Amino acid sequence: MSQNRDTADARTRVRCAIYTRKSTEEGLEQEFNSLDAQRESAENYIASQVGEGWVCLPDRYDDGGFTGGNMERPALKRLLTDIAAGKIDCVVVYKVDRLSRSLLDFSRMMEVFDKHGISFVSVTQLFNTANSMGRLMLNVLLSFAQFEREIISERTRDKIAATRRKGKWTGGHPVLGYDIDRTCNRLEVNEDEAARVRQMYDLYVEHQALLPVVRILNERGWRTKQWVTKKGRERGGRDFNKCSLRNLLTNVVYLGKVRHKANVYEGEHEGIVVESVWKRVQQILARNGRTGGASVRNKYGALLKGLLLCVPCGCSMGHTYTSKRKGPSGAAKRYRYYVCLNAQKRGWHSCPSKSVPAAEMERFVVEQIRAIGQDPLLVAATVQQARQQAEESIQRLEQEQKVLRRQVQSDEERLNKVAVESGGSGQAVKATARLADLHEQIQTGQRRLTEVNEQLIAVRSTAVNEIEAARALAAFEPVWEMLSPAEQARIIHLLVERIDYDGAQGKVAVTFRPAGLKALAAEPIPEPSTEEAAA
Repeated sequence: MSQNRDTADARTRVRCAIYTRKSTEEGLEQEFNSLDAQRESAENYIASQVGEGWVCLPDRYDDGGFTGGNMERPALKRLLTDIAAGKIDCVVVYKVDRLSRSLLDFSRMMEVFDKHGISFVSVTQLFNTANSMGRLMLNVLLSFAQFEREIISERTRDKIAATRRKGKWTGGHPVLGYDIDRTCNRLEVNEDEAARVRQMYDLYVEHQALLPVVRILNERGWRTKQWVTKKGRERGGRDFNKCSLRNLLTNVVYLGKVRHKANVYEGEHEGIVVESVWKRVQQILARNGRTGGASVRNKYGALLKGLLLCVPCGCSMGHTYTSKRKGPSGAAKRYRYYVCLNAQKRGWHSCPSKSVPAAEMERFVVEQIRAIGQDPLLVAATVQQARQQAEESIQRLEQEQKVLRRQVQSDEERLNKVAVESGGSGQAVKATARLADLHEQIQTGQRRLTEVNEQLIAVRSTAVNEIEAARALAAFEPVWEMLSPAEQARIIHLLVERIDYDGAQGKVAVTFRPAGLKALAAEPIPEPSTEEAAA
């Protein structure tokens, strides 16, 4: 008789698993948190059903910080695994939306529950899927749970869009060059990092390719933005790669703007990159996207290729040509032009400069260089421009020098602190990796500091005076006619940094390189060929 009673008790015993969930991690560090409150309510409900043979399983199925919009939750997966293994008879939750907020996901769970004969109970909503009315109420409540989740998502998206339209920072990972002021949730310029960001843009304009800049940044020991989360965890501080550098170079935040989907709005924060430089970088990135970054050979001897800019449009002017044949059997004649890339893309009406004959523009620039060498006032003005550019380079290098010195000093202080705190042998073993990283950071910073010092010496040594400039420009005349087209293009690029052409005003402005005049003075005069000497 006793054996029959034990068998009946075993049949009526209902093993109950309690599942709890919270969408965010906020408050989970408290001694009694939301997950504990949900479990306590479920335990009390199970205790009230002890007469029905309900027993609470000791295993906890808690998902803290996981959304109910999908099934990618560790505790939920463990729950489903235990159900398949036959360890559970009933699943108890505080509310339906704790298990899922997706009608599709919940229907899949119900299939698993039905397959293994599992009942489902919501403590606060008083229904049981063991009967048809309970299943009906479950589907109704779940539909409302999904509706609520979608409404919350829509409200959040609308709020972010409205906040972006006002130029406010809506959160996310901090970006290099800015810190986040937590009191008002705004971006504040970090001057040391901002100086590095500006140099990254300048480096890309100089090299016009991502990989060389990535290599330079990693050789200098520059890292991505490093910050500490609200929980005290360190994030970022990694080496740059093509992807991270491209993201930095295309971020409108550096213009003092914010982006929302395809729209860009004026931001509350201060920009740290000049708009003309930012646009120039985007043009180079777009061009490299079409050509794969490969340099195009200067096949037709375009002297100003890569130097000529359209002032009204703020974009480059590319070299092109057209051929016309004279008569049925006549040879084709090629006409070369520099064309505004904006006019090519959007039509001639979009640009006042449109195009300019290549030969005329090249002749004008060469004549300007010749004229400078013949006019002492122009020589003085050119020297003044070169000195100003050199001074700007010196200021950038001195700024980087200060940042590097502070960084090396900070790393040395951290190194000493870690060495002191390591204390005993056990702690020293744990601190070995950190000490090695700090040693490497210090050595990288010191190497870059040496490079900056050498660059400062080099820039200061390239300063020219009127006598040197006059001598260099005087040498230009006899040298020029003896050079091949490729050599002529090289000399022009040695001397000139850029040429601004304003077709609307009919003006051309030539900007010289700071060290160009001194480099030209050091150029050896090529010997004329035998044919030229005979002529």
